[in-house]
Amino acid sequence: MNSTLLKEHPARIADSQEMASAMRSVLGNFCTGVAVITSDSADGPLGMTVQSLVSISLDPPLIMFSPQKTSKTWPAIQRTGSFCANILPADRRDLGLRFARSGTDKFAGVDWQPGLTAAPVLDGALAFIECSIEHVYEAGDHYMVLGRVRDLGEKGPGEPLLFFKGGFGSFNRMPRNQD
Repeated sequence: MNSTLLKEHPARIADSQEMASAMRSVLGNFCTGVAVITSDSADGPLGMTVQSLVSISLDPPLIMFSPQKTSKTWPAIQRTGSFCANILPADRRDLGLRFARSGTDKFAGVDWQPGLTAAPVLDGALAFIECSIEHVYEAGDHYMVLGRVRDLGEKGPGEPLLFFKGGFGSFNRMPRNQD
């Protein structure tokens, strides 16, 4: 693309609140998978829901996710130096909601096994990817966390849980208005 064209066409939306609203609406049309990022600390297991998990490189094996800067869980996970990305199946919307909330015992009644890095590998996940934290970059109101893959595996068949237009769904059933 010609850089001259970009200079001639400034952004149509100048107000930051309008831009944030427009971004939510427009990018809500892009479907993402849902994962629970877990880690193990001296105070017990940690977990948070993300929909920003992406594969970055096969050689070296790297993945990335983006926690919000306001997250209370992310700093504790970062201090451990490692994490496990648990990819959720469509029938585990309950886990996606549970780990998205603050101030609750997220692991109460949730079965899991310690992985290679001691991070919880959730029972019922479609797949897991255990990583050491390679780099953390600031990116606006989020961080970009680059993880070096140490272990991974598929745990069973099924459809992935998807995030689309502000709600959870699957290939066969997309969300309507959800809580």
